[in-house]
Amino acid sequence: MSTLTSFQNQVKPNWCPGCGDYAVQMALQQAAVKLNLEPHQLALVSGIGCSGRIGGYLYAYGMHTTHGRALPFAQGVKMANPELTVIACGGDGDGFAIGTAHTIHAMRRNVNITYILMDNHVYGLTKGQTSPRSDIGFKTKTTPTGNIETPIAALELALASGATFVAQGFSAQLPQLVDLIVAAVQHEGFSFVNVFSPCVTFNHTNTYEWFREHLSDVKDIAGYDPHDKGLVAKHIMEKEGMLTGLLYENDRASYEQASGLANFNTIKNVEKMPKANFEELLEGFK
Repeated sequence: MSTLTSFQNQVKPNWCPGCGDYAVQMALQQAAVKLNLEPHQLALVSGIGCSGRIGGYLYAYGMHTTHGRALPFAQGVKMANPELTVIACGGDGDGFAIGTAHTIHAMRRNVNITYILMDNHVYGLTKGQTSPRSDIGFKTKTTPTGNIETPIAALELALASGATFVAQGFSAQLPQLVDLIVAAVQHEGFSFVNVFSPCVTFNHTNTYEWFREHLSDVKDIAGYDPHDKGLVAKHIMEKEGMLTGLLYENDRASYEQASGLANFNTIKNVEKMPKANFEELLEGFK
């Protein structure tokens, strides 16, 4: 049985002290334990940016891919080995700038993977430029008079693109975030989890305190129904996207189910390595 330490490697994260991504990493580890996963059953595929480093900080299969391309890689991994739990990770620059088309098509395609997007409203790795999620008026060194571009509405985009599982969490609310990741992995189809993960170095507007003041939990909305897409969209727009919790879910057939690939799993024909030999091999990578 796995424990939190099962997913720890010898690589020390080098995010800035206080970065929200630390909590996302911990949430991933706790979720993996709750799901009774072993490290060899989990594949983390990440893109470029501060958040893209996360795949190297957990002891599991990991792929650090090119900018905006985590989702094509992740879908390929899942198609090649359906027995793996595949989680793609990235930031708002990675997923909603150069990777926007991949994000939209992955949502509508509905391959059975989970996408965790760490949303800090800024480009952190390149030292603080506006991202597609930056608020209007947000000032940086490259927008000294304030951002004039409308930010992408992440949740509305996910609904419009056909995502069958849409959730939103906050780095400072770890127990809820763990539960959302567990539910996302258990969902049969593409799961999108947007996580507000504050950048303490380059975004002094959207801080932990700011999010605490502006966020609401869907559990506090009387009669909230995550299966009523119209009402979900209405609540999201009324709250300007500042909602946390499981926002939307439906049971549309996954890509694997709809295409018939679910019944054509060639990986089952691959000869399995004895566990003892596999663990001996893995020791060399720790």
